[in-house]
Amino acid sequence: MARTQNSLSINRTKGNENPKERSSKSPDMNPKPISPVSGGEPSGSGLPPPSSPETDAAAEAVVSDLVTSLGRRRLYREVTLALRSGLREARADFSFLRTRGLRGLIKFLQSVACSDESVRLFRHSQTIPELQVIPVLFQNTLSSTKDNPSVTLDHVFGVDPVKINSPATDNEVSLALRVLEGCCLMYSRCASQAQKFKAIKVLVNILSIRGELAQAACLDALISLMLDSSINQKDFDECHGLERVADILKDEDVDENIRLKCGEFLLILIGHVHGKENSPIAHIHEDIKQLFGEKCASLIWAASQFGSTLDPDQRQTALQIQARRVLESLEIQ
Repeated sequence: MARTQNSLSINRTKGNENPKERSSKSPDMNPKPISPVSGGEPSGSGLPPPSSPETDAAAEAVVSDLVTSLGRRRLYREVTLALRSGLREARADFSFLRTRGLRGLIKFLQSVACSDESVRLFRHSQTIPELQVIPVLFQNTLSSTKDNPSVTLDHVFGVDPVKINSPATDNEVSLALRVLEGCCLMYSRCASQAQKFKAIKVLVNILSIRGELAQAACLDALISLMLDSSINQKDFDECHGLERVADILKDEDVDENIRLKCGEFLLILIGHVHGKENSPIAHIHEDIKQLFGEKCASLIWAASQFGSTLDPDQRQTALQIQARRVLESLEIQ
């Protein structure tokens, strides 16, 4: 009986033990993590390591590169979107849609010319077949009318339909020539690509059959095609382009603005070719003598050396003045 009472008293003592004391004696089942940075303190109470100028500069460089990359991607998406939209309409069967697409391409080229990065992206885009502008121009707006099929009753009542494109107007042709000029000035390979479509022959033909609006744009496009392209200069010589320009310049029935434009064309062309013996049209001085006479040819040669050191606005004014002098000298003869 004594042993039983002793064991009961021991059990009562253990049952009456304070829970706080029991928890303090038991080992902790969820110890807090120790942070090596804070020297044994819990990881949530530690401070970040101090930064150095080198790490700050590296972080800024990474952020700057990321921002530049994102900006370049955004710009490239804008370039490709504008090209795809303009080219899609420039391929249309109807002239008014092609005209709208060409206007969009002109606005696009004007915006591209304001940024070196945009120009670089445009040049890159012209290496991608579906974004190339030159083929679309010559396969649609600048294509010869004889390439379009003639419609007969067999086509109307036949089983196989024939695709008919509405003819290009002078306004559409002039816009296409402005697009061609802009592409060649921003990317010289566009001039080489245009040569595959016999661009010089097409443009010389436009001078002969189109109106004043298309003729003025054609003269500017011819200059952009021949500036640094010997193969296009050779085509111009073989197509007797100089004789065609001279005929327009000497024709008093032609509008004076077009005649002045022809004078500017000759001055720019002669000034650019002067001193380049390896040019296919290096003999242009002799051709000018035969076409205009020695006295007028001397005046044209002297006038072609206008203000090369002037700023663009002053050069344009000087060019217009010299072109009028050439025109006046022809009228005196």
